[in-house]
Parts: sequence; structure tokens; C-alpha cells
Amino acid sequence: MSIWKEVLAFIQRPDPAAFEPLAIRVFRHQYDAIGPYRDYCRERGFGPDRVRSIDDIPAISTVAFKYAELAMPPVERVFVTSGTTIGPAERGRHFVPNLEVYRASALGHLAPMLFPDRARTETGISMLVLHPTADLMPESSLAHMLSWCVQEFGDGRTLCAADRVGVDVAQARSFLGQLARTGAPVCILGTTAALAVMLAEIAAASAPIRLAAGSRIMDTGGAKGQAQPLQAGELIALAERWLAIPPALVINEYGMTEMCSQLYDLTAFNSRGREVAPMHASGGRPKLGPPWIRAAAVDPVTLKRVPDGEAGLLSFFDLANVGSVSALITEDFGIVEGREVFVLGRASREARGCALGVEEFAAIENDDANADRIAPRDLS
Repeated sequence: MSIWKEVLAFIQRPDPAAFEPLAIRVFRHQYDAIGPYRDYCRERGFGPDRVRSIDDIPAISTVAFKYAELAMPPVERVFVTSGTTIGPAERGRHFVPNLEVYRASALGHLAPMLFPDRARTETGISMLVLHPTADLMPESSLAHMLSWCVQEFGDGRTLCAADRVGVDVAQARSFLGQLARTGAPVCILGTTAALAVMLAEIAAASAPIRLAAGSRIMDTGGAKGQAQPLQAGELIALAERWLAIPPALVINEYGMTEMCSQLYDLTAFNSRGREVAPMHASGGRPKLGPPWIRAAAVDPVTLKRVPDGEAGLLSFFDLANVGSVSALITEDFGIVEGREVFVLGRASREARGCALGVEEFAAIENDDANADRIAPRDLS
């Protein structure tokens, strides 16, 4: 069985006891197939013979995706980050050889976290999308995820009220009003910034829309364009006041272009009998990842795992990243307790630079004149 099929089989039927052995096989495959990652591991004195557990696997900073082509050719899709601190010409690029694994990961965790009350064989739910879909923004991993969500869980009544320029709030409000009048529940999918724009206009008109029971929001984060970013608690309160969506059905998604799996708020709505931890002192809810990722908080200097309950840079091993690099260190600080993650906020520039080897990736990319360049099969 190929490594792709092994990962896909695990996503479809997770087995906790099989996670670490599969993670080590995935690492060995990536070490052999991805030149820049192999060079990075060698610089640190790590090879397959030294990896005995998942904690031994060298993790890279997500910033490295701005500097190196970290994937196994041929590539099916190139996803590009929406912004950067080092200039538009050097946005992060995630080369994804196999969309089937990404789709399985996205939908496999989305189902229990956003649609626990709706089996896939049942009638779907109406959808309002406040972000361009994949046909409008093919380079966006979020656009693909939202499009798959509509295809898998929608009932055919869908409005995409956004393009590359912005959100058509008038169209979105009209669509929500029609659904409210018919008593049909709706799922609203959008970035924090897009949701803030729509809710602000509803509030300015003093015209609340009482959506049907079962309506919900997936807030994908992202405050770009907001003078004063809307905090999670504020969004939850506004959704309840102006859309009649209860707090437990406003679910924040945590993800990134460089990782094929996502985490979601754990609430009374999707807890499936789990005891839901209270909000952290920072105001954040606990987030739950799928069984095919392993989360950890690491010391920003030593990159060693810190004990559960202590803050550090968030790190993930994502099996769904089988075609690129699975062991990642993010730019976010957080706390990990078992499978639950509290995201505390963005790391400072100083913390991001510590021990993460970003410069090494730039050097590897520039110096390796004989390296094969990865050409995507389909960018349309």
C-alpha cells in the first residue's frame, strides 16, 4: 500500500495506536522525497535512523514555505498564503500533490465539528458563503475547503456573496431574510472580517434577522481589513443579538495554508459527550483537532515540547500533509492539553526568528542549482 493510501485509510478509520508508527513512515518518505527538507534534517544531524518517536522528527517553521518548494512532484495544486511580512513576491506556497487527501481531511473533521446533527445521508442545509469559492480563487486553500463544504453538506440553496474585491452585504442580507421567513436554517461560512462587515451593516440598520433554529456560523478567522479586529467573544455576542444564532453554534476554525487539517472550537454543540473546558483567561475557547494530527507546544528557543498546560509555540504533526512536510511549527503561541488547543495569539517577530532555521531554507533554495523545480499540473 502506498503512503498516500495508508494516510487516507487512517483518515477514514483513525486508530490512535497506529498514529505514531504511520507518522514515522510518513517522515521517512518525506525525507527521501523532498530535497530541501532532507537538507534541513541533515543540518541538524537528524536522519531516519535517529528517529524513534514522533518527538524526534525535525519540525520546520511555516515561514519556510516562503523560501522552499516543499513537496513531492508532480503537484496537483499550489495554494498561496493571503499575506506576508516580507513582500508580496514571497508569499508562502503550499505545493499539494494529492487533493484527495486534503479533501478527506477537511470534510472528515468538519462533519463532527460543524454538522454533528446532520448525517451526510440526510438533507443538507442552506449555505451563505462570505468568501470567494474555489472557482473564483483557485489559489486559496480556504476557498477549496468552503467549496467542498457546500458540495458535501449543502441543500442546493447556496449564495456566494463575495469576490476578490469584497462582500456584497445587501445580497447576503436579502438571502438571510428569505431563509428566515421560510424557517429554513442556514450555515454562514466566512472570515472574521467578512462576518464583521455584514453584522455591522445589520446593526446599523437596527434590523435583526431571526434565523431559524439550527442555523450556525463557521468563522474562519482573519481580521485583514479591520481597523479594530473583532474579537471572538464580540463576534459570538453580535451573532446572537442580530442573527439569533446561539453562542454554541458560532464555531471558529483554526487553520493555515501550510497545513491540510484544521481545528475547531469545542462547544456544547459538537462536544459529543466530552466535557468542554472553560474559556482560557485569554478569552479563547478550546479547539479540537482531528485524530490524524498531533498538537504540541514547544519552547521557542530549544524547540523542545513543553509540558501540557504550559504556553509555547504551537507545533503540529499533520498526516494529511503527507505530500509536503508534516512536522510544522507555527507562528502562534498556545497551550495544549491532550488533544485540546488554546490559541493565545501571534508570536512576536523576535520569537519567530529563534532557532527556526528560516535562513537555512533561503540558503538551500538559492544554492541548490541542480534541484528539480516543481511544476504544478493545474493552477486553474
